[in-house]
Amino acid sequence: MTDFLGNLSRSMVSSTNVLANGIEIKGSIKFTNDMVIDGKVEGEITSENGRITIGENADVKGDVKAGEVKLFGKVTGTITSGRCELKTNSKLDGDIKTKMLSMEEGAVLSGRTDIGG
Repeated sequence: MTDFLGNLSRSMVSSTNVLANGIEIKGSIKFTNDMVIDGKVEGEITSENGRITIGENADVKGDVKAGEVKLFGKVTGTITSGRCELKTNSKLDGDIKTKMLSMEEGAVLSGRTDIGG
């Protein structure tokens, strides 16, 4: 498994939806539980309360709406979430609307933030 999956147990990984590196999707994605994207997506990604991890190799062009977003790769669009983490070497070219934001050294944000509320 790659580094961004961290210490997830095998049972958690098997119940997680994965879009691996080398896969490209044009269109909207809706999910309910957890999702890991490490490929290319052109379109909106939406979940009411789910958690999404956007991996190191990911390139997302579209808005991301989820309960929790962890960004290791690149997003061009708006992120709307309850909690958002921008990891080292991640790049967001767009706005963030979140209740809680964490941004590591080396992360790049080009846009506006709306935090809290």
